[in-house]
Formats: sequence, structure tokens, C-alpha cells
Amino acid sequence: MKLLFVSPGWPKGRLWGELGFKFPSLSLAALAAVTPSHWELGLVDENIEAIDFTVEADLVAITSMTPQAPRAYQIAAGFRERGIPVVIGGFHASNLPDEALHHADAVVVGEGELVWPQLLADLEQGALQTLYRASELLGMQEVPPARRELYAGKKYLFTNTIQTTRGCPFDCEFCSVTAFYGRKYRKRPVEQVLQELEILRKKNSFVFFVDDNLVGDRHYALELFAGMRGKGFKWLSHAPIDLARDPELLRAAGEAGCIGLFVGFESLNEEALVAMGKVTNRAASYLEDARTFRENGIGILGSFVLGNDGDTPAVFDEILKFCEDARLEAAIFPILTPYPGTAVRARLEAEGRIISNRWEDYDMGHVTFQPVGMTAEELQEGHNRLNRSFYSFSSMYRRIFKAHRSVQVFAPMNLGFRSAVKKTEKAISRQRAQG
Repeated sequence: MKLLFVSPGWPKGRLWGELGFKFPSLSLAALAAVTPSHWELGLVDENIEAIDFTVEADLVAITSMTPQAPRAYQIAAGFRERGIPVVIGGFHASNLPDEALHHADAVVVGEGELVWPQLLADLEQGALQTLYRASELLGMQEVPPARRELYAGKKYLFTNTIQTTRGCPFDCEFCSVTAFYGRKYRKRPVEQVLQELEILRKKNSFVFFVDDNLVGDRHYALELFAGMRGKGFKWLSHAPIDLARDPELLRAAGEAGCIGLFVGFESLNEEALVAMGKVTNRAASYLEDARTFRENGIGILGSFVLGNDGDTPAVFDEILKFCEDARLEAAIFPILTPYPGTAVRARLEAEGRIISNRWEDYDMGHVTFQPVGMTAEELQEGHNRLNRSFYSFSSMYRRIFKAHRSVQVFAPMNLGFRSAVKKTEKAISRQRAQG
């Protein structure tokens, strides 16, 4: 039996579709790990290669986020035309399973590991169901190491991605993580994680933890960092800004090899932070917090959500000034996006402010709702200008010209984002010229 995993590409002409550095889907390798051994596995990632619709397969499995959903449906149609059954999962399908079922033979809702073996058994017996949803959350001690041999021969930047926890103890209004994984913070046994890290270290000392909040449990994180200390790892992950106010934990992360963290600043407006449920953030201490990260050898990829109800056209220059004053090594500036299943979508729908359900525009780079403090056009233009300004050479020089161990990651990252921003702007110009 042949199983083909498919990861749809990001649309070209969009920021995430133009980024040169590509990473594999860990979720597909996780499903591969619970696939029975008699299945022959293959992977095609449209972000790095073209899809061959003539390939032989007994089942095609597709995962996608919301902006990839239209392409996922096109891919599914291409294989179903040949009589090959298709199953779709991921964040978008989990929140809109009825929509996904119009394009697939089966849909997996939520975490797939528990139901995946049963789905494959049903297919072999000619009894494939249309909907698979686990009745309980996966016990983290049951998570096997991902089958990264699935990535062999692929042109990824690197494949050393790993997940140690699922879920988040917080419930930010705009975030789809809680809707998918729940608020319960679940942890793999530290010893299992360390064993998998030893396997990864044989290939590369760089590691990316895909956890949405690696330090959500302080005791667990300290134990993990202690086990990693002295092993030569250089790693990145996600953490809240209040990590700066825990000197012991932050120092332990740095000593364990952390060179960079994705940090959700989200807003410089305290009222907006309260409204979105970002309870750990204190904008008044952001500059000091960023300095504390750097003093521990940890660079920051900051995130600022644009279009909050308290935002006005002045917010773009304010954020740029803060980023440069704080010397943030890198940053992204997502437009507030009302993803299906999130609290912010429910609120904006109730207020009649959703202006687009074109899923391909739910890429954090397009305005899909009516803002309060500015027009949709002002929000779009401000987002584009902020990206252009932040990734200008003058801003890059002000932020990262001093030697710091994180520069080895963030200098190439800045150049990569700069290139993607310029390509995106050219695509926008071509679209405008074409009317």
C-alpha cells in the first residue's frame, strides 16, 4: 500500500510564499511515525517541488493552514479525478470540516495520531469513514519520534524540528493554537525528548522547537534545559516576553544553547493587550525585557499584530521606532486575521466586520476585516510600509550591527525577509498595473 503525504505550497506573490528558507511539516512526519510498516511512504512539498499527479498512490493525505486551503482543495481534486482517495487534516479542516468534506473523502479533526491507524485500517477494508475525530487528547508519553527519513533528498534549510509540548496555558483572542490543541499544557517526558535530540545532534547542532510556548511549565523547562546544557546545541523556539522577568529560567535557556526566540509583543498599547487576552505582556517594560534577552545571548524575532481596535495610522511608525530602539534582531508584522475557530472571528462576525472569506488572503498579509481606528486601505498600506522600512538596510544596520552570537541566525533571516518583501512588493505592483 502506498501513502503520499502532500504539503500545499504558499501562494507566490505573498510574503510566506516568497521566503527562500523552507522548513518541513513536522505534523506529516508525526503521522508517518504511527503509520503501519507495510505502508510505503512518500512526501511531496509543493513549497520546494512540483506535484506529480500521475504518481501511484492508494491514499493521499494533505495538511494545510487556512491560506493554503484553496490550493489543498485543488490538489485533492487532481488526485480524486484519478480515483485516488484523499484525506485532509490540519488547522483549517479541523475548524471547518464540513467545508473540507466537499473536497475530500475523509477529514481528520484535531490531532491525528490517535485516529490515523484506524483510518488506514478502514481504508484497507473498504470502509473509510468521512470524519475522524479522537475522543481524547494524545498522551504525550505516547508520541513516537518523528520519521524524518520522510525528508530525505528534499531541499530544506534544515530538518531538525522537534515538539516537546502541546497546547498553551493562555487563551489569546487571535490565536488558533488553543482552538486546535486546547488550553491544557501537555508535556513529553524530558528523557524521551533528550533521546530524540541526541539523534538530531548526529546530523546538525541546530534545532528548532516548534512548541508554541516552550517555557509554559517552568519546572519542565528547567529540567529540559539542564539536560541540554553542554551538548553543543544551538536552538530556537517560542516564548512569552515575561521570560525576561525570570532570570534563572532565561539564563538556563541561554546556557542550554538558545540563540533566538519568537516573542509575541503583539501591541505597544496596554489596553489592546488586555483586550486580546495577552495577560503576561507589559508594554512599559518591553525595552528592558529585550535588553535582558540579549544579555543572555538570545536574539528576538518579535511579532506585532496590526489592526487592533486601539490602533490608528500612527501605530506603524511607533512600532518601527520601538523595534529599532529595542534592537530587535528580526520581526514580523501580521495583520489581525480572523481565522476560523478563533475568538476574534466570533467577535468580528457578531459585529458584522468580516469583509472577506477568501481563504488565500488569510495569510496575515491582507486585510480581511473592517478596522476601527483606520480604513482597511490605511491598514494594508501601513503594513506594507512597515515591512519595507524594517527590512531596509539602514534599519538592519541599526538593529544588528553589533556582534552577538545570535547574528549567525538573524543576519541571514533579515536578508531572507528583505528579499521576500521586495518580491512581494513587485507582485503587488504587477497586480495593480494589470488592474
